[in-house]
Amino acid sequence: MAIESGDFKTGLTLIVDGDPWQVIDFQHVKPGKGAAILRTKMKNLKTGNTLERNFNANVKFEAANIEKKAVNFSYESDGVYYFMDMETFETYELPEDVIGFSKYFITDGLQVSLMLFEGNVLNVSLPATVNLTITDTTPAIKGAPGSQTKDAMTETGLSIRVPQFIEQGETISVSTDEGKYVSRA
Repeated sequence: MAIESGDFKTGLTLIVDGDPWQVIDFQHVKPGKGAAILRTKMKNLKTGNTLERNFNANVKFEAANIEKKAVNFSYESDGVYYFMDMETFETYELPEDVIGFSKYFITDGLQVSLMLFEGNVLNVSLPATVNLTITDTTPAIKGAPGSQTKDAMTETGLSIRVPQFIEQGETISVSTDEGKYVSRA
């Protein structure tokens, strides 16, 4: 299916130079002279690299058929993360370098989506927030302002800033996009 520049939208996946890319941002630009251009910011779904690139407005693109499969995290062993499709019981293995920063949000039994392109797993799509347990933090400072934060460590090894009232052993909600405290769980 051909995608024209007028059909662009954020989140669109397409094939550029043989690789699947996701549109992060785009803008149609009509300079004073010459043809209109499409200024894009895209993320390579295979490598994770982000690139800004300009195209002629009349260029057509091929849509990337990205399949999402809901799976549950099973376990991690020697830097390899194992996920299971709960319908077919098929197991998927992803090395830590593919998982990347997402490893700090993956806990036992967490349901995630794997993004597949031509049968190959590209990456893991996490929920917007996850619940993590605080394993280490300092006690609250008496008389400290309510907006003051302190360092804490989660069960997954994520170092995070939390409000003073959060204690060791509490479960908090964390944003997977920014890696920041959201609320108590």
